[in-house]
This record gives sequence, C-alpha cells and structure tokens, in this order.
Amino acid sequence: MNETMICAVGNVATQPVYRELPTGASVRFRLAATARYLDREKNEWTDGHTNFFTVWANRQLATNVSGSINVGDPVVVHGRLKVRSEGREGQPAWTSADIDAVAIGHDLARGTSAFRRTQRPENTVAGSSAQPEPSWETPPRESESVDRQEAVAVT
Repeated sequence: MNETMICAVGNVATQPVYRELPTGASVRFRLAATARYLDREKNEWTDGHTNFFTVWANRQLATNVSGSINVGDPVVVHGRLKVRSEGREGQPAWTSADIDAVAIGHDLARGTSAFRRTQRPENTVAGSSAQPEPSWETPPRESESVDRQEAVAVT
C-alpha cells in the first residue's frame, strides 16, 4: 500500500479523550508541533509556525495512551498521515491533518519516562489446563517415543 507514514515530534495540546467503541478502544488528542530556528540577528532560538495534528489511536495503544500522556507532555508520534479538506455552505473551506498512530511515546530528549509493561489476560478455554509449549529443539526422550509408538499401535 502507498500510505504516507510520518513521525511527528511535539507536545500534547489537548487532554486525550478515551472512548470504548464496539470495534474496541479509541483515543484522540491534538498534537502541537512547533518549528524552532536560530535567529542570527538576535542570536537566540525563536519559535516558528505551529502545526496541529489530530492523533487517533486504537485498541491496546489507545488504552496505554489514555493512562500515560497528559496535556503538555513532549511526545513522538509515528503513524499514517491523512489530510482532508471540507467546506460548508457560506463558510470557507478548511483543511485537517490527522495521524492514525502506530506508535506513541514520550520524547526522551526532553525528559525521562518510566515504562510499565501491560498485563495481558490469559487466553484459556474453559475446562482446559494450560500446558507449556514443547521444546522443539531437543529430541524426545526414549520413553516418550515408546509411548507414542504404543499409542499408534492401539489406534
């Protein structure tokens, strides 16, 4: 597919809004990305134009974002860029830039963060006991191969 993937670095501009939808969890927030440049006449850094993006995250990413980021946090967002233009009768047309996020994290160039792995629920079928995954790299013991041969002979 020919999708435009971008990486945007900026600050969280609005509190993330979390929704539980029939298709799964979803969260959205606005990201402000401001360019900075060195003004050589004043010999100081100056803020340039600010771009605003609406960031959308789904499923587990949405759940983790809602518990991890707040307004003002510096973040890095990686995802698919979607630009759309719309106009209504009697009003000027407007353009919106959305990012369908694949990954979101704190910008560690501007601070520290403490990572906590989320706990996944066990996927077990009712009435079945969980068995460890067999080790495919070691050959079966002699007694196991004899048991298998006897089981094949019985059936």
